[in-house]
Amino acid sequence: MLTESQACERVHDIVDRARAAGAEASDAVFAADRSLSVSVRMGALEDVERSESEELGLRVFVGQRSASVSTSDLSSDSLDALVERAIAMAREAPEDKWAGLAPHERLLHGSPPLLDLDDGANEPPEVLKARALAAEDAARAVEGVTNSEGGSAGASRSLVAIATSHGFTGAYAQTSHGVSASVLAGVEGAMERDYAHHSARHAAMLESPEAIGRLAGERAVARLDPAKVPSGAMPVVFDRRVSAGLVGHLLGAIGGASITRKTSFLLDCLGKQVFAKGVTICDDPHRPRGLRSRPFDGEGLPVLPLKLVDQGMLETWLLDSASARQLGLEPTGHAARGGAGAPGVAPSNLYMQPGNIPPETLVGEIDRGILVTELIGQGVNGVTGDYSRGAAGFLIEKGEITRAVSEITIAGNLKDMFLALTPANDLEFRYGINAPTLRIDGMTIAGA
Repeated sequence: MLTESQACERVHDIVDRARAAGAEASDAVFAADRSLSVSVRMGALEDVERSESEELGLRVFVGQRSASVSTSDLSSDSLDALVERAIAMAREAPEDKWAGLAPHERLLHGSPPLLDLDDGANEPPEVLKARALAAEDAARAVEGVTNSEGGSAGASRSLVAIATSHGFTGAYAQTSHGVSASVLAGVEGAMERDYAHHSARHAAMLESPEAIGRLAGERAVARLDPAKVPSGAMPVVFDRRVSAGLVGHLLGAIGGASITRKTSFLLDCLGKQVFAKGVTICDDPHRPRGLRSRPFDGEGLPVLPLKLVDQGMLETWLLDSASARQLGLEPTGHAARGGAGAPGVAPSNLYMQPGNIPPETLVGEIDRGILVTELIGQGVNGVTGDYSRGAAGFLIEKGEITRAVSEITIAGNLKDMFLALTPANDLEFRYGINAPTLRIDGMTIAGA
């Protein structure tokens, strides 16, 4: 894999070629990735996968017209042809008065922050195999587990470089390590499946495979003999495994494209109360070794920690340069860039701050309700906020978590759900988006 300086040279070169060929402005992104994964099942090796890829994307502007192209052929002749094709496409494209590079005065200058995202990821297949076997063995050792879908472990390293024709060039590398196990409990006709996994930037931060496997086995056994639940309105507690999904629905509603197209259920809510007063949601791109940390955004702008929601008040949209221009605002440093196409927006390490109530108290106050540990389907309307998803979890009776439940549907409207939401004090940074255990009263449950 190239070094960061070599990757910078590559994107700088393609931008120079575009300028020489007649582009008035351009930007480029280079992405390289190498990965290795090992999977096992029933104690035997099942699969080893190794992959390597490189892709270069170029966006050019001719007046208010633009076009984007990408290639994995990085020979000099191919790059010249890529530039010619991009400029020819741009000249035929419709005008877009909002499109363009990020404001020059807002570009990141100086050294980017050091986030410690890269440990090299050089583990050999034997090490990954040992992790996968240890995870599956621990899961199969749990009493009640009767079959296995396998264990897996993987490691990858990626490199991203961005250059613009108006003065920005930067690159960074990041690694990722993961281990997982998935098993079944029970006998034929009454089997239940569950899993556990963990990911980290550095291998040294991974939870032990034995702990991951044991958790997968215990979760599968706990789901046996699910109860039937009558339909009605009742409190719902979202386990940390799924609570971050509610924060994810906020993202779609405050992204620049949703606002400019007027397709968001929060369209008129900037500066208004959208969550309960105790709820604060933050985005932190500078978290050391964070799963979504980054030193700059997809347009070369600096990134900073930001409160999206402060004590329930919606403070900002997530804006790239184009949507910011259209709204008469400033970009927020959330531009995300793929190999082809214009930038979109994406958060970094997004999290909801913990509340003051232990999760045991959130559950203990419920006479009859549901603890949700799995959500199924994508039944969320981003325009209206209507929410309806399949779910599984556990019945709460008189403040105690009792039997497993499955094949239920939970429904509501995200506007109402956000305002009724109560966070527990058990926030854990485990995913790219994190939230504590959450309770929402009065949701509609459809059971058997």
